[in-house]
Amino acid sequence: MSALFNTLDKIKPIYDVTYKIILFICKVLLCGDILITSMAVLGRYVSFIPDPAWSEEIVLTLMAYMAVLSAALAIRRGAHIRMTAFDRYLSDGLLKALDLLADIAVFALAWIMIIVGFQYAAKIGSIGTYVSMPSVSKFWLYFPVPLAGIAMVVFEIEAIYNHIKSICIKEEK
Repeated sequence: MSALFNTLDKIKPIYDVTYKIILFICKVLLCGDILITSMAVLGRYVSFIPDPAWSEEIVLTLMAYMAVLSAALAIRRGAHIRMTAFDRYLSDGLLKALDLLADIAVFALAWIMIIVGFQYAAKIGSIGTYVSMPSVSKFWLYFPVPLAGIAMVVFEIEAIYNHIKSICIKEEK
């Protein structure tokens, strides 16, 4: 059994690269948010700096991307808010089983985010446009949800695998 896990562990670098790419995207989005917001605020008080009409809508869109993508990153680190008050009273096996059950539930949620999110982005998003930029579809406002769902699926596969591995490796010893 451990030979199987050793073989499957060889794809861990793919998860590492995926994590780094999504983290880099979040950093770029944060920098964009800060720059656009700074320009908009300064533009209100300094006459030679422009205050573009589109700044608020773009900042909100970038924040939507950052929020859901960073939530996907938290899955990999195990940094989501969770109830741990009773963990010390539960057996190790039960705790691992409950963690696995929680990850399976989040995995299902991620698939719902992908399916329903794409439906919303394609249907509702294609109808509307940004008020300050009529040539840009609202698709981009709804697209973070399925995008984050894809990232969540990737990281939940790793989390579920790690739970199964921790259960099986302990049983072998």
